[in-house]
Amino acid sequence: MSTPPLLSVRDLTMTFPGRGSRSARVRAVDGVSFDIAQGETLGLVGESGCGKSTTGRMIVRLLEPTSGTVTYDGRDISRLSARALKPLRREIQMVFQDPHSSLNPRRTVSRIIADPLLVQGSSAAEARARAAELLELVGLLPEHLDRFPHEFSGGQAQRIGIARALATGPRLVVADEPVSALDVSVQAQIVNLMGRLQRELGLSYLFVAHDLSVVRRVCDRVAVMYLGRIVEIGPKERVYGAPAHPYTRALLSAVPLPDPAAERARERITLLGDPPSPAAPPPGCTFHPRCPKAQALCRTESPPLRRTAAGEAREVACHFPETG
Repeated sequence: MSTPPLLSVRDLTMTFPGRGSRSARVRAVDGVSFDIAQGETLGLVGESGCGKSTTGRMIVRLLEPTSGTVTYDGRDISRLSARALKPLRREIQMVFQDPHSSLNPRRTVSRIIADPLLVQGSSAAEARARAAELLELVGLLPEHLDRFPHEFSGGQAQRIGIARALATGPRLVVADEPVSALDVSVQAQIVNLMGRLQRELGLSYLFVAHDLSVVRRVCDRVAVMYLGRIVEIGPKERVYGAPAHPYTRALLSAVPLPDPAAERARERITLLGDPPSPAAPPPGCTFHPRCPKAQALCRTESPPLRRTAAGEAREVACHFPETG
């Protein structure tokens, strides 16, 4: 018998109201479904505005889903009250994109890390001692406890953000673009840190990102989003080695290769135009206005997310997926 997933998301939808009284409602997330196993990292990738960060925020209930379910460890948490959700916040935490804007500039590092523990009932002495342990765990020193966020570099500030997320001993961490605001050299340090923490603490990650090179390094499986929907999901070896959706192929063709000869020789796929507005998505497959393979069926019928072949661990939402 297979082990149930730690997190199961089904048909998750988020609709925002338009800006004017007559404006169309914006469906930022449109029926997203995926699972995350204990100890697994799922990468969620796509262009800016595709809904990946909104999906992450709904999972930790910073945003209330319009519809759909979020099941954590066998329990539906998508409609829990704030009071019922409080104990579960120990187990589900978030790391934000911009480390400095996510840290309170008027609080010391000690208070920033200790606050989640104080909310959960720890004493001030216990919370400070735990904060010192966590700073060492993420590669900083206990002497940094009484400093303020502006005294740290971007990489150090993100380490503090990670320490805060780990304060309550979570099992699942939603990392929303955790390295995109950092220098490339610092990105590698933070990625290595997150990998080490996962191995030592048994963490599961939802890793939201747009940098496909980083995702390939840290993730076990990859889900590709376009205009609020997942268009391809599967093991990273399959998604990167033989992408089945035209959008995935286009994204991967834009990732620079370290070998200049291979970079010059490979096919570069250029998509037509910009992504459509989620307030007025096109009929049929939402990718068809930009797709080089679009046919008449694509303009009228939305493809479901389905396996490309029997026994295939990957699912693709395309009428004419690549095979191989």
